[in-house]
Amino acid sequence: MSHWQRITGGVTAAKGYRAAGMAAGLKASGAADLALIVSDVPAIAAGVFTTNHLCAAPVTYCRQRLQTKGTAQAILCNSGQANAATGEQGWQAVLAQADMVAMALGVSPEMVLVASTGVIGQPIPLEKIRQALPTLTASLSPSNGEAAARAIMTTDLVPKQIALEAIWEGQPVRIGGIAKGSGMIHPNMATMLAFITCDAAVSPQLWQEMLQRACDRSFNQITVDGDTSTNDSVIALANGQSRTPAITEPGPAATRLEEMLTAVCVHLAKTIARDGEGATCLIEVQVSGASDDVAARQVARTIASSMLVKSAIYGRDPNWGRIAAAAGRAGVPFDAGNLAISLGGIPMMRQGQPLPFDRAAANAYLVNQATASVDASGQQSIEHPVVIEVSIGHGHGRGLAWGCDLSYDYVKINAEYTT
Repeated sequence: MSHWQRITGGVTAAKGYRAAGMAAGLKASGAADLALIVSDVPAIAAGVFTTNHLCAAPVTYCRQRLQTKGTAQAILCNSGQANAATGEQGWQAVLAQADMVAMALGVSPEMVLVASTGVIGQPIPLEKIRQALPTLTASLSPSNGEAAARAIMTTDLVPKQIALEAIWEGQPVRIGGIAKGSGMIHPNMATMLAFITCDAAVSPQLWQEMLQRACDRSFNQITVDGDTSTNDSVIALANGQSRTPAITEPGPAATRLEEMLTAVCVHLAKTIARDGEGATCLIEVQVSGASDDVAARQVARTIASSMLVKSAIYGRDPNWGRIAAAAGRAGVPFDAGNLAISLGGIPMMRQGQPLPFDRAAANAYLVNQATASVDASGQQSIEHPVVIEVSIGHGHGRGLAWGCDLSYDYVKINAEYTT
């Protein structure tokens, strides 16, 4: 049972954080495209970044910055241009953005982190950012978390945010976050952008280790299309403004904080998978019986990323053979005689043998879950995923992965992305 509750506020729910978002003219559509998140005091900073070798200039910059100085006070993100494959010009653009924000906030440039998303190969229009910064900084507010969430969106249909609160020694501790992602989503810490804020005090090494483990159980376990992007970053700040005792070593307090952090990351990851380009439902793959959790997560990822599985779910076709085939090619050895598969609680395979099942009921389950994935107000819901359960043996390893179905609209959206 969790020891926290959901609260409003997103990335500004934690004490001592402000945010802003606006349209700076970086997108041709005129939509919001520039976000700023600021801690009132220097914060411990951790980051996990894309493994794509063609990483964008802001990724290189943030990675280097956090390796040399594990603190930060501001994050600037634009959603108009990726600033990837832009050479020296792109690198200078990142440095210029850090300088601009530092001057506007009255902090050192080394306290500013920078992120970008958008079309690869397009330079950052620095003058537009320069002109927008006075308005952006003037609108910084503890109530503008959603404005920042909207300003980092690209093909996303909905903003993605969450905040949790727990009471420690009579004091509230809060973690909030925002994320963007809809396409170019695939495990390997190459999925999207996410910015997380926390008001607990924690040592830099512990915070980095917590974030890496949380990402392994969340963002690295989602997939939409198998593409690993150039810009993906998860940056987490912890500013100590809750005034609770500092967490400097592993123990009960560190475990509680990591559980909260992981819960925030899992929620954001699931909202990204549900918002996959053209998707009509969220898929959750539950794998058990593996030798360890790492192996179980690998099998779950493979099933969730199978284009054939995703296509079958879109067609509401309970084709369990595709699930079995994906499990078998996951690179995790297991005895085929132990394989068991269920879809929505309907057993389809046990001990490596097919079972008779009500195909009409399985089809109806898929239809119903897709219908339920849109709530009464017409918004996306992550509360009713298509659940695929797979057991590969008798080990204690368990793992989860999340994906979405593959529809005709995915091709249409990406065929026309730059036009």
